[in-house]
Amino acid sequence: MVERIAVIGGGVIGLSIAIELAAGRGRAERAVTVLADLDPLATTSAVAGAIWFPYAAERSAAVDAMLAATLQRFRAIALEHSKAGVDLRDGIIIERSPRPDRSWTRWVEATPADPAELPPRATGMRTRVPLATMTQYLPWLRARCGELGVRFERRAVDDVDALGRDFDAAVVAAGARSGALLGDDDAVVPVRGQVVRVAAPGVREFRIDDEDPAGLTYVLPLRDCVVLGGTHEAGATAPEPDPLIEAGILARASALVPEVAGAPILSRGVGLRPVREQLRVELVPGRALPVVAAYGHGGSGMTLSWGTAGRVRALLDERAAPPAG
Repeated sequence: MVERIAVIGGGVIGLSIAIELAAGRGRAERAVTVLADLDPLATTSAVAGAIWFPYAAERSAAVDAMLAATLQRFRAIALEHSKAGVDLRDGIIIERSPRPDRSWTRWVEATPADPAELPPRATGMRTRVPLATMTQYLPWLRARCGELGVRFERRAVDDVDALGRDFDAAVVAAGARSGALLGDDDAVVPVRGQVVRVAAPGVREFRIDDEDPAGLTYVLPLRDCVVLGGTHEAGATAPEPDPLIEAGILARASALVPEVAGAPILSRGVGLRPVREQLRVELVPGRALPVVAAYGHGGSGMTLSWGTAGRVRALLDERAAPPAG
């Protein structure tokens, strides 16, 4: 019997889940449909700098396993699928606290950065991690869905329980609106992020300075642009770029990487990170059909995407497994 599954959300989490469920790695044969009111390139995922690095997300053993699984998958994609837009990039994570969090070095090699490459009174670690050019990666994910037989419906879902008429199970991966959609969770806080995309082909390495006293700063070289950021505005939801905020981003990024100073601006973007104290990837009780929640990734959607997809598949497999004995 074919299990019909609806995945609500067409960003990086929803598409990764759809691929994982449709790829036949689980116990059941599944017909997967992605329900989304936005094209993938119009989602918050399209605004992301899309670097594998844990940011504004829960730290726990379960999340650590997702980090490791996602990193492994991105390394394979970078090596095997050049058209996916995923590259392994060198760069520096800048540190300013006396006891910096280096837990991320469990999964990637890192060495102390040359002080000449750092801001005054800062330390840093040089490493190599995956970056995804989302204008290529999101279409690649959608194309991969198509290859696996995933269907797409352009629709806004307001009532998850009503999906029971057409589906056997549903996955809620709708980012910042997921809690409201389920109606049982007000713990998701939208955190506004603003970026500027510039043409600076000479910039080959990334820089991230989460602790810049002037504000969150990062310079991320992708295939079609360099993403400059950023902001972390809890509760802010203004969808349009703010010129004053943009001026601050440009000033901070130029101070960190002088090569981007005066670079032509290609585009601007705003996205709402779905920040939650704890990532929610679990079966939701009391619904008209089996529902799996998959949201609350904060600024680590890309970083946790494949690990989340694997966990969702496991939850659905466990639910569908016959009783022991």
